[in-house]
Amino acid sequence: MHDYDQGGFKVDMPVDLGLCLDARHVRISSLTQLLPIIERFEMRMRLLGYPRKDIFATMLALVEVTTNAIRHGNRRDPTKQVLIRYLMDPDETLIEVEDEGEGFDPTRVPDPLAGENVGRPFGRGLFLARAYTTWMTFNSRGNRVTMCRRRSAQ
Repeated sequence: MHDYDQGGFKVDMPVDLGLCLDARHVRISSLTQLLPIIERFEMRMRLLGYPRKDIFATMLALVEVTTNAIRHGNRRDPTKQVLIRYLMDPDETLIEVEDEGEGFDPTRVPDPLAGENVGRPFGRGLFLARAYTTWMTFNSRGNRVTMCRRRSAQ
């Protein structure tokens, strides 16, 4: 589909799905509005023949990143929206989640595996999303996350 990473798994340049004319999008302002989107993504990935592990990984990453956008980015403000853009084909799924918040510096997010953070009941969302995607990038402002999940070998 798109060779943003030139054959490897690391992407150094920011990706903006808003520049892709065929990208679909949806806007939400609460976590309750996320369930129909998850169901739509899952159905579409199933129709495209993705293995269950890819569907699970993509849904987990989408939920974690969108939850962070609503809770931390938009600070649960119901007047603010989260924009979810996506492109899916049989080889990869690209998802972009953008909130209306001030943004954050992803390099300053505490490592949940560090000794002092292991027992904390929160702080693993971004870690999990990174672990379950092929690659992930952030815009310079830190309010837009773009992630990719490539199809696994069956």
